Amino acid sequence: MPLRKRISLVAAAAVAVAVAIAVLVSYFAVHHQLLGQIDNELTAQATAVDRNPRQLGSAMFSGIPASDGGPAQYWQLVQADGKPVPGLGTSLPGVRGAAAVAAGQSAYLSNVTVNGVLFREFTFPLISAEVGGQQLAVQLARPLQPTENILSTLRLILALVFLAGVALAAGLGRLAARRVLTPLAEVTATAQLIGETDDLSQRLEVRADDEVGQLAQRFNSMLERLEISRVALDASVAAQRQLVADASHELRTPVTSLRTNIEVLLSGGVVDEEDRRQLLADVVEQSEELSTLVADLIDVARGDVPPEHLEDARLDRLVESALERARRHAPAVDFTADLKPVVVPGSAERLMRAINNLLDNASGHTAPGTPVHVTVDGDGVTVHDSGQGISEQDLPHLFDRFYRGENSRARQGSGLGLAIVRQVAQQHGGTISAANAAEGGAVFTLTLPGSVVLDEAGVPGDAEVSA
Repeated sequence: MPLRKRISLVAAAAVAVAVAIAVLVSYFAVHHQLLGQIDNELTAQATAVDRNPRQLGSAMFSGIPASDGGPAQYWQLVQADGKPVPGLGTSLPGVRGAAAVAAGQSAYLSNVTVNGVLFREFTFPLISAEVGGQQLAVQLARPLQPTENILSTLRLILALVFLAGVALAAGLGRLAARRVLTPLAEVTATAQLIGETDDLSQRLEVRADDEVGQLAQRFNSMLERLEISRVALDASVAAQRQLVADASHELRTPVTSLRTNIEVLLSGGVVDEEDRRQLLADVVEQSEELSTLVADLIDVARGDVPPEHLEDARLDRLVESALERARRHAPAVDFTADLKPVVVPGSAERLMRAINNLLDNASGHTAPGTPVHVTVDGDGVTVHDSGQGISEQDLPHLFDRFYRGENSRARQGSGLGLAIVRQVAQQHGGTISAANAAEGGAVFTLTLPGSVVLDEAGVPGDAEVSA
């Protein structure tokens, strides 16, 4: 059963119970009031008869004033032996009970039927008169037909009120359920539309600041987060596809060249010693290039995953180790350094790879005998080379994957070194930037938040860098 119909039925049932209780209480209250009014009139007549004794006869009951209930229309005198006084009054039932009252029992009220007509009868002792030495009891009766007519009309009215109330409650409950459930229907329709069209830009209208409105707000927030996640996922998938495409293109050249040289060596043709030595040198060089490219691809792929364990690393010591490596690989370059003791939270292995790439890039663009200056301070690592600088068209794309600037296209390399530096910087919440120095050359700045400068005693000093 639909929720709207269930709410309408529950509302109608609740109103039906409330109206039924009100109808029953009203009916019995009116019934009790009307019957009590008749009982009061009968009691007032009995008091008037007993207070003003006259000669037994019709005048005794017809002369009751209106203030005491008015003249008695139906009455009967009964002796203690159970015989009605002949010739007086109307024959009424309940003679045995009246005889008991005449003999000394208490007065009572009862309903009796005479010729199919319902009466209210009051039986009480008449102390002021006797017949044949016997005490008398008086029976006064009033017809209940007018009261029954009123109650019958009242029952019909209350039944109509009950039915109208239930019908009105059902209608209003349906309208209220429709109004309350409209936002839920919108949620269902929006969810169905998203499922059919895969469009996460849909939003619900927040109509009120209630539970349903809060549901709409949370649903919109969920859609917004899903949309952001979807965009990020699409961007990640696109980046992975681009990486695979670029990697395939970059791998094709060294693999093809390597295969060609090996086929020449294995062809069995006449190759002089000098050519054979050159081919072998090319094979070694292409193998190293291929190994470097594969290692860079592994680092790029791994760089998308944040480091699992972060620990405090001495940035100055990492740079010292990287400088020793750079001096071995590029002995003609004059590496100078200004290193302050700095501690930075991160992965020492990945930081080391980023610093090595910065130094390799600087040494590759620096002429022999010219300096490359490296600085470590509270801001991070700065590498200043003495090369030709960076062209303006290369600056925006310098850290893109497989991008080679104008000054790097003739050099061996994968084009992933600076991209790896940017990934490491992002993993550690930092940034990498490049600019041309005023005095010449290029300046690369690796900024790492949370760096703490140590004093000579090896404890944090006054100079600290905020995250």
